[in-house]
Amino acid sequence: MFCSGRVLALIYLYLGALAAVARGLAAPGSFADGASFDALAAAPPGQSKPIAGGSPLQQCDLEEAQLLDVRTIELLPNPPQRGANLTIRASGKVLTTVEQGAYVDVEVRLGYIKLITQRFDLCEVLSENDIEGLECPVQPGEYDLAKIVQIPAEVPPGRYNVLGRAYTAKDELLTCITGDIVFPAVF
Repeated sequence: MFCSGRVLALIYLYLGALAAVARGLAAPGSFADGASFDALAAAPPGQSKPIAGGSPLQQCDLEEAQLLDVRTIELLPNPPQRGANLTIRASGKVLTTVEQGAYVDVEVRLGYIKLITQRFDLCEVLSENDIEGLECPVQPGEYDLAKIVQIPAEVPPGRYNVLGRAYTAKDELLTCITGDIVFPAVF
């Protein structure tokens, strides 16, 4: 299923969270696994730039130092399709060791409606999603990642805005990724 992808699993987590949200929209109540961070109202993303690869994703909070240099993200198909596999290919450079306690805060909106704010334990997600045996601690270095996720056919139509910020156990920003994914109405 994949290349030697070590910590661009952060990006997988972000997009996997999108897939989880899609599954949750199709089956309400499936978000009980992650700890809610509703009290940590997500700040809007700061300065952003497109990420190479043609995806609708952007790296955000550029005014802050980030410890994961995201170089490319490709989505196949682009845009993602309901009821189809989504292949995510990403590359980048991890600048620090990612240890137990690292986490990702994800916020998903459908238009102006906030659907979910969720905190995911990054190391737990790595351990539960076999990505070439990757587990914490993740060492600094260059990584390539490819992952296939299923997008449920029942995803409601609309423009979904996803914002994900990944942090080290010491609350240092690993990366910020945001973007809009559109699932058109089916007639």
